[in-house]
Amino acid sequence: MAEKTFTCSVLTPEKAILKTEASFAAIPAYDGEIGIKRDRAPLLCRLGIGVVRLDTPEGPKKLFVDAGFAEVDNNNVTLLTEQAATAEQVDVSTEQAALAEARARKATSVKDLEARRREIERASAKIKLVSGE
Repeated sequence: MAEKTFTCSVLTPEKAILKTEASFAAIPAYDGEIGIKRDRAPLLCRLGIGVVRLDTPEGPKKLFVDAGFAEVDNNNVTLLTEQAATAEQVDVSTEQAALAEARARKATSVKDLEARRREIERASAKIKLVSGE
């Protein structure tokens, strides 16, 4: 028997990054990871910075998303994000340098501290995507 799937789309302001069938998706919500299977109840949530994991008929797929929103409705999962990248699109040395720079930078205000936290989270997620963790 074929596994039940749903449609998953990842969109940025510039273009559609991915549209595929999936039997499972793990998305980084703002307040923790959410697992999605076919026939899930409708959901609208804020995306965090992290890695989306998909089980597709072609095999597992992963990609980085940089915050945004997720909508699940009628077996369609739509992720709207500022930026998305596959492991092939990430330059590890650039992300390691960005991570080191963000960790070394002193925060002088709450706004600076939050920006620093997001930069660390962003670079760490991209490195994690490439390393396959």
